[in-house]
Amino acid sequence: MTDRLLKIAETKREKVKAGVARRRAKENRFRFYGIASISMAFAFLIVLMTTIVSDGYTAFYTTEIKLTVDLSESALGIEGEDINKKTLMNASFRKVVRKAILQEIPVDGRKNKRALYAFLSNGAEYDLRDMVIADPSLVGQKIEYWAQAGDNFNQYNKGNIKAETPEDGRMFKNQHIAWYDELVREDNVRTVFNSNFFTNGDSRDAELAGIWGATVGSFYTLLVTLVLSFPIGISAAIYLEEFAPRNRATELIEININNLAAVPSIVFGLLGLAVFLNVADLPRSAPVVGGLVLTLMTLPTIIISSRAAIKAVPPSVRDAALGVGASKMQMVMHHVLPLAMPGMLTGTIIGMAQALGETAPLLMIGMVAFIVEVPSGPLDAATALPVQIYLWAENPEKGFVENTSGAIMVLLAFLAFMNACAVIMRKRLERRW
Repeated sequence: MTDRLLKIAETKREKVKAGVARRRAKENRFRFYGIASISMAFAFLIVLMTTIVSDGYTAFYTTEIKLTVDLSESALGIEGEDINKKTLMNASFRKVVRKAILQEIPVDGRKNKRALYAFLSNGAEYDLRDMVIADPSLVGQKIEYWAQAGDNFNQYNKGNIKAETPEDGRMFKNQHIAWYDELVREDNVRTVFNSNFFTNGDSRDAELAGIWGATVGSFYTLLVTLVLSFPIGISAAIYLEEFAPRNRATELIEININNLAAVPSIVFGLLGLAVFLNVADLPRSAPVVGGLVLTLMTLPTIIISSRAAIKAVPPSVRDAALGVGASKMQMVMHHVLPLAMPGMLTGTIIGMAQALGETAPLLMIGMVAFIVEVPSGPLDAATALPVQIYLWAENPEKGFVENTSGAIMVLLAFLAFMNACAVIMRKRLERRW
């Protein structure tokens, strides 16, 4: 009998060991799958970021060509006229810069001259004009002027156009390479920081296109979004959490708020198109309309995060405030709201970061227009940084390819900064109960 019991106990022990071994094997497999998934996601992220950086870092520098320009009155076509801003605005600066490049690389024939003129950006003459208007004493002199290079010249200098590529497959031909080499031998080519990328608006010329107009448009759009969504979202959260009666109407409102948080952003764009543009007749492609649309999209996020922050405040704080004679409004405003504010601010920053990266709703309300001028207010026509990236991505030119990746890098930096602010704020202001 004893041997039988021992055998049964041994059998059960073996079964238990086998079961434990199977559980451990399952746990190890699950851990392996988790680590493999995280590693794969991280690898994809590294590949994505490497691709963006390798394509976009060249957008942060550009090429210039040194010219000796004749700013005499006869060369400018203003001989015998008073030197003032109006006269200089009408002067022949294009002729001056073209004559200067011909002096560096003498060529004959209309075709060769046109190809040589393309070495210079269309903005070179305007930069020279602005320089002379700022210092009229330059008129009558010969000066050294570093002119902005054209896109093909710029891309070849950066290495984005390869000489090894067959001539039929590149815009920069063998003759152009020979001219480029001659300019390099004379030390007339240099690489400088591309300030145009950060200070200009959009342009048809890749070397002149910049993100400043889109950045200002995004700023005004987010400003309108913040001014509207923050007070409305917090007020709604306070009412639903502290004052609203618990009935079917309140439950319906809460369900709809949660559902709105999952609605695709393009639906909000369609709503803005139908209400704000077609009914309210607000200006198309204006940051104020974009801000209104993004407010509708951001409100559910702010309300949900604000309610969670209010719920995290211990009931003892409310009881203590009411116990010393505070009214319910005083209890909420003086005690609950200050303690919940860090969580509310964190949710608001996350909502703003989400709004900064949205493109679809802004496309629906017309913020996809080609805007050259930098907007001076929320009612001016403007575009946003994500929409600017979308517009540039449609252009096949090498310059716009690098501009697209460079703008993505700037946008990702803004998003990382905003999310970092949310994390730091949560860590520093959170309270442990």
